[in-house]
Order: sequence, then C-alpha cells, then structure tokens
Amino acid sequence: MILVTTDYIAGKELEMLGLVKGSTIQSKNVGKDITQSFKTLVGGELKAYTEMMNDARALATKRMIEEAEKLGADAVVNVRYSSASVMQGAAEVMAYGTAVRFL
Repeated sequence: MILVTTDYIAGKELEMLGLVKGSTIQSKNVGKDITQSFKTLVGGELKAYTEMMNDARALATKRMIEEAEKLGADAVVNVRYSSASVMQGAAEVMAYGTAVRFL
C-alpha cells in the first residue's frame, strides 16, 4: 500500500474510492503517568508519552490501510493525522486520507 501526503502519485492515473480512516485512543498506565509527572518538574522529553503517541499513530495508520484494502485500493493519498486529548493521560489519534485505485 502506497501512502502519500500529496493529492497525486507521479506517473499514475487515479480513481478515487473514498475517504478512509483509522483511529485509536491510547493511555499510559498509572505508574508511568506518575513518573512522567515528575519529569515535567525538571524538563525534557516525556519518552513514555512519545512512545505512546508513536504506537497510536502506527495503529491508526494500520486501521486506515485495512479500510483502504477492503475497498480494493492501491494507495491512500492526502494522508493526514490528527490528535486530541480525550482525558488526562489519554489521547485519540486519527489517520485519514483518500483511497485510490490505479487506472
């Protein structure tokens, strides 16, 4: 599956199949949340949250690809990501784009 942030793929004619998306809501366990709270006192990267967001993006992307494959897509163009805080220590990540088939 080809994923691009552009609305075209060089050298390919595309048939648009429709919007596809994948999402997940992730949170860290209480123990990691407490240790990350201490990190905010001294500054620096919150590695547990970076890891959580990377995992969430990967899962949302996987779900988007699965949805595109069900439509018979060869690629997803205009891929975008969005995230939002759902509650303290939990975030939703969504991946979305347009599923296309090569002509």
